[in-house]
Amino acid sequence: MKKTLLGVSLLSTAVLAACGSDSESGSGSGEETETLTVGATSVPHAEILEFAEDQLAEENVELEIETFNDYIVPNESLASEEIDANYFQHIPYLEDQMEENDNFDFVNMGGIHIEPIGVYSQEYDSLDALPDGAEIIMSNSVADHGRILQMLEQEGVLTLEEGAGVEATVDDIAENPKNLQFQADIDAATLPQVYNNGEGDAVFINSNYAIDADLSPQEDAIALESPEDNPYVNVVAARAEDEDNETIQTLVDVLQSDETQEFIEEEYDGAVIPAEQ
Repeated sequence: MKKTLLGVSLLSTAVLAACGSDSESGSGSGEETETLTVGATSVPHAEILEFAEDQLAEENVELEIETFNDYIVPNESLASEEIDANYFQHIPYLEDQMEENDNFDFVNMGGIHIEPIGVYSQEYDSLDALPDGAEIIMSNSVADHGRILQMLEQEGVLTLEEGAGVEATVDDIAENPKNLQFQADIDAATLPQVYNNGEGDAVFINSNYAIDADLSPQEDAIALESPEDNPYVNVVAARAEDEDNETIQTLVDVLQSDETQEFIEEEYDGAVIPAEQ
């Protein structure tokens, strides 16, 4: 079952209940069916969950997918027990959100895939071609700033202070020979529109939003983040109290199965990459 959330949804009392409280007899198996409500952004997370529904049904798990259109509400809904787990965020973002929000007591239940971030430009066909003073637009998600700056360093466009790592900010730029100017106050979901409007000289867009806007990271991006040794693995997150929840772990096992991982490879053609297990 798929539902759409544009904000915090008002779910029924039954859905709000904890995993397994909404149970019914499994068809012909004599076993109870557990209902699991998972929050996800539409592409690719909800699509991957939809693919996994049949496998989960075989494990007596009925999946309910709540679809969100931003990066904020899924964690708020998880904290307020409106959903049982979510699947939309990478590890640095999850850790950053828990540091910023005292009520976010979550655990990483397992990594599923990587979405290499891409650079898109209406005017230039490479990062080397960017002019002096070029405007670089990235999202207001601080957890992505380090990956963008590291990518620019790997591409030889700038140099960061030693040890800046995934938490790097523009203040950690040691050398900026192109005098790049950074704009970082735009919501990630609106970046494809910013690109289509021709704003900025280069726009960094998360692959999920690029795909949703009919952009091909492999074909349209002028540079694409390497998946090798990539720490930005998208994970299933749950409340800490559910760390040992067998139903949520079943979800993770199914998402990490060969069948689901092959679906990711074939469906997204390198724009979404299965995480190494």
